[in-house]
Amino acid sequence: MTAIDYESKIPNNVDLSSDRRLQRALEHWLPQYIDWWKEMGPTDFNNNDVYLRTAVSVDSDGWAQFGYVKMPEYRWGIFLADREKDRKIGFGDHLGEDAWQQVPGEYRNWLRRIIVTQADTEPASVEQQRMLAHTAPSLYDMRNLFQVNVEEGRHLWAMVYLLQTYFGKDGREEAEELLERRSGNPDHPRILGTFNEPITSWLDFFCFTMFTDRDGKFQLLSLAESGFDPLARTCRFMLTEEAHHMFVGQTGVGRIIERATQIMNEHPKDDPRKHGVIDLPTIQKYINFWSSSSNDLYGGEVSSNSANFFGSSLKGRAWEQKNYTEHTGLDQMKEVTVWQDGKLVTEQVPLRNAMNEVLREDYIEDNQKGVNYWNKILDKAGIEDFRFRLPHRRFNRNIGSFAGLHFDIDGNPMSASEWEARKDEWLPSEADKAYVHSLMQKCVEPGKFANWIAPPPKGINDQPIDFEYVRL
Repeated sequence: MTAIDYESKIPNNVDLSSDRRLQRALEHWLPQYIDWWKEMGPTDFNNNDVYLRTAVSVDSDGWAQFGYVKMPEYRWGIFLADREKDRKIGFGDHLGEDAWQQVPGEYRNWLRRIIVTQADTEPASVEQQRMLAHTAPSLYDMRNLFQVNVEEGRHLWAMVYLLQTYFGKDGREEAEELLERRSGNPDHPRILGTFNEPITSWLDFFCFTMFTDRDGKFQLLSLAESGFDPLARTCRFMLTEEAHHMFVGQTGVGRIIERATQIMNEHPKDDPRKHGVIDLPTIQKYINFWSSSSNDLYGGEVSSNSANFFGSSLKGRAWEQKNYTEHTGLDQMKEVTVWQDGKLVTEQVPLRNAMNEVLREDYIEDNQKGVNYWNKILDKAGIEDFRFRLPHRRFNRNIGSFAGLHFDIDGNPMSASEWEARKDEWLPSEADKAYVHSLMQKCVEPGKFANWIAPPPKGINDQPIDFEYVRL
């Protein structure tokens, strides 16, 4: 197991000190990153001690330690999973060849594009969430927000290491550009649309970490198969950290549902909003928005890029080796439904061109497990007349074959006028957003929780619920 060097200015397990030029380049980028963090990270909390976990190993067990740290002093670092001896490429046109330790020249631009796009999502989410701590429903939740934020920052470091190590001057320029784009900025936005959406409530945040971070999981799973070994090793360790982000989202929404059901059972004849909680239909609307927006992150249903990335052995399928026996994607077809000549058409397309849809299907299946978890909360509370669901993959899409078209929650086509008349049935209306925002009042006394969310069953790292997770 490769040890992490914590004596260096930049913690790492890649023997950074042996490459003085690279070390200087990254140490030059470090203060720029800290400046970005102070400007665009969580506002007004840089001087507070936060109970955070920090990576100390890339082993799957005991890989992190917990302790108080100020966020700008967090030990962001560069950690790659251990190199697999004699690793072979597991898919695409280079199946069976030795995994690449350097960038293959013919794929340089494609690989840089993949890394930059992944890298851009990491600071974007921090920017989207920067104001949330001011309305935290508890110290427990505030700490979880900050943990997600610092780990997204570390994931940015992981991608910047690859850019600066393997792409020379181009990589250094891309690394600087990553700190210059801004989420939601009309003149210089983040690359992917979902990462420019405002996150203005904790229900947004929990849905984002449930659905959008889960997209991150599947993108990382596909890149963890890459024939470019440093990228694969980087993503394998990032997946270890990503699991907590989805836990925050799934359980966060679950605790909002639990609190709503408590009020529903205590006051069965009342509108739950009368008692200051978020009603189940409104929660469903936020689920519809964030899950549909995250569906866009997989791109078009039929894509030459997906074919190129798979064929070039740069980006595989999630669990490529575990779930598939045939790894070239040649001479195979996949049934895909697209919009053609004003109607839905199901056609057979070459599998490589449908790899986005393969990944999206795996993602939707994984999302359903979270929805099942929420419905079990309803079952436990004895709520029989409501069930959460995922919207159809065609619903509310802005990328791919269904972009700019209108479909109802079940994926049935509808006219623009019908959509305008009914969209507030499925997506948060301005009134819904105003109500949710009215509940977002800070509650930071240790052990106390805002009225609209239930406490978790246990604390972080075996700490009690009333532990002082953030020292204010």
